[in-house]
Amino acid sequence: MAGKIKKITIVGSGIMGRGIACAALTGGFSVTLNDLNAGLLELARVFILETLQKGLQKGLLTPADMAAAAERLNLAEQLGTAVEKADLVIEAASEDLALKLKLFQDLDRMCLPGAIMSTNTSSLSITEMAAVTGRPGQVVGMHFFNPVPKMKLVEIVRGLKTSEETIRAVAETAGQMGKETVVVSDFPGFATSRLNVLIGNEAFYMLMEGLASAEDIDKAAKLGLNHPMGPLEMGDLVGLDTRLKVLEHLHRTLGERFRPCPLMVKYVQAGLLGRKTGEGVYKYENVK
Repeated sequence: MAGKIKKITIVGSGIMGRGIACAALTGGFSVTLNDLNAGLLELARVFILETLQKGLQKGLLTPADMAAAAERLNLAEQLGTAVEKADLVIEAASEDLALKLKLFQDLDRMCLPGAIMSTNTSSLSITEMAAVTGRPGQVVGMHFFNPVPKMKLVEIVRGLKTSEETIRAVAETAGQMGKETVVVSDFPGFATSRLNVLIGNEAFYMLMEGLASAEDIDKAAKLGLNHPMGPLEMGDLVGLDTRLKVLEHLHRTLGERFRPCPLMVKYVQAGLLGRKTGEGVYKYENVK
């Protein structure tokens, strides 16, 4: 790895990818957002510009800052074109290990020799992804949190062979985005996901058992435990399908305490995935 990170490519323009793009742009980086779906890319562009506009209205950005950030945004449908000049690639694709392994093989072939390749996974093995590349020391986890523009933490996940130089580089990059970082070892669920999905899963069991309404369970967590968002609200925001995939992975790797609540499974089977589908535990309007 040579020099300071200046150009970042984000692979995947969904909720997390577009949020990471916002943080990177306001941090002063040149950003290329990649997705095979041109329609999703356009939706992401609109979201990013709207988010920058909100930053302007709140006094977080000057008009010049906003214009410069918008100018640094590029969109690309072809992966090879998107990553050819990147110093750092952040993969924000679906939480599917087979998909990520194939993607990291492709990235290893397409990226500059000195580029760092990172994944936004919330639970899958960094070490496995690194092992399919010829640069395991340059592969790392950068776990951002939703909504990325507001959430301060980036969980940096060290794979078995991730170098100290790589850890320092991504920590500095996250800091430039205005984020705080913690460094954790590569173990299923890392630190935050293990805690988060246990709380969310237990909230679903409480809902299934009729202990309280969804609104009151979330209110109890916010007012009684000082959580900024209730666990059921959080599940809807993250996507219940994503939450279920994480639970299933942790159930396989860490045991019975992570068995998914049957009610959550039913919601996913019914296609009630949360905000992105307009309905999960709660109903939503004007979903983009």
